[in-house]
Amino acid sequence: MPVKKLTDLRELSGKRVFIRADLNVPQDEAGNITEDTRIKASLPSIQYALAQGAAVMATSHLGRPAEGRVGPEDTLSPIAVRLSQLLQKPVRLLRDWVAGGFTLMPGEVVLLENCRCNVGEKKDSEELARKMAALCDVYVNDAFGAAHRAEATTHGIARFAPVACAGILMSAEIDALSRALRAPARPLVAVVGGAKVSSKLTILRSLAEKVDQLIVGGGIANTFLLASGKRIGESLAEPDLVKEAHVIMDVMRARGADVPLPVDVVVADEVSALARANKISVDEVGPHDRILDVGPKSAAHLAQIVAHAGAIVWNGPVGVFEYAQFAGGTKMLASAIAHSQAFSIAGGGDTLAAIAKFNIASDVGYISTGGGAFLEFLEGKTLPAIEVLEARFS
Repeated sequence: MPVKKLTDLRELSGKRVFIRADLNVPQDEAGNITEDTRIKASLPSIQYALAQGAAVMATSHLGRPAEGRVGPEDTLSPIAVRLSQLLQKPVRLLRDWVAGGFTLMPGEVVLLENCRCNVGEKKDSEELARKMAALCDVYVNDAFGAAHRAEATTHGIARFAPVACAGILMSAEIDALSRALRAPARPLVAVVGGAKVSSKLTILRSLAEKVDQLIVGGGIANTFLLASGKRIGESLAEPDLVKEAHVIMDVMRARGADVPLPVDVVVADEVSALARANKISVDEVGPHDRILDVGPKSAAHLAQIVAHAGAIVWNGPVGVFEYAQFAGGTKMLASAIAHSQAFSIAGGGDTLAAIAKFNIASDVGYISTGGGAFLEFLEGKTLPAIEVLEARFS
C-alpha cells in the first residue's frame, strides 16, 4: 500500500509538523504512568522531525473523555512530563490549541492537549479538521493503534493538510503487516486465541482463506472441539457458533489446509491460582472439567508446526497463561515462535502480555502497537487512517 513516509521528506527545516501519536498509556489512580511503551514508540518520528529543523506539535487521545471539557483524568500533562524526560528537552502542554495563535519555534516540541476532548473529533468533523490542518505544513500520522477510527486527527486533517504522510511507527506497522499477509513466505501459520469465537469470527473467516495452518486456542479452541464432536465439560465455549466453526474447518480443508485441534488438554474444576491441574487426553474430559490449556503432546505438535512456518501471525494465547499451571502451552508456543526462522508478527493485549511474561520480545519479528487496528487489518478491512494517506500519495 503506497503512502508517503515521513522519512521521504528532507525539507522540513522551519516547517510546522503536526504529529498524531498514540500516547494512550496506562496510569494509576494518582495519574502516574505505569507503562510507557507507546510513548517510547513515538520518539523516532518526533526526533526525526526535530533533527530536520522542524517545529513539532504532537497530540494524542487518552482514555474516553467527554468532548468539550478536559477532566483531571483526561489531561496529557503526565505524558508531557515523561516525553520531556525521554527527549531531554522541555515539552510544553497546550490547552485550547485548535484556534492556533501559539508560538512554536524550530527545534521546539509542544504537546497539544487530549485531542478527543475537542468537539467534533470522534465524528471526524470537517470544520475541526480544517482548523487543525491550518496549524501545520506537514501532517504525520504515527498512531497505528487508532488507524481503524475515522476521526478528525486520524482522518479528516489528512485530507486538508498541505502534506500528509505516515510516521516512522505507522510505516513500520504497514510494512510488517503487509509482509505477513499480502505476500507471505509459506507456509503461513496463524495463531488465534481468546475467549470467544464471536469476537474474532471475521478474523477467522478471513484467515481461513489465506493461511496454511490455523491454530486456535482458549475458548475458541473449545468451540472447535465441540464442532469436531468432542466433549468439553464446563469449558468456556459458544455452542451456537459450532456451525461457524464447521464452515471455517471446511474452508481450510477444501484448500488443503488444516485447523490442528488438541489431542490432550489441561483441565481443572475452577480457574484460580490454587486450582489443581490435570493433564488428560481430550477424549477423557469429564462433565465438570474446564479445559484451561493444551496438553504437552498438543503443545509439542503446535511447536513443530511453528518451527516449519515461513511466516507467523500471532494474536492470542492458547491457555490461561496468567496461572503457572495453565501456562505450559502458551509458553511452548512462544518459545517456538522465538526460535523460528520465520518472520513473525504479534499483536493484541493478551499476546503482548504473554510476550513480556516469557521474555521473547527481542525474538519476535515485529510487535504491533495496535489492538483493534491490528485485528481489523487481519480481517482484511480497510483502515480509514491508512486509506486517506494512500489517497494523498503522490
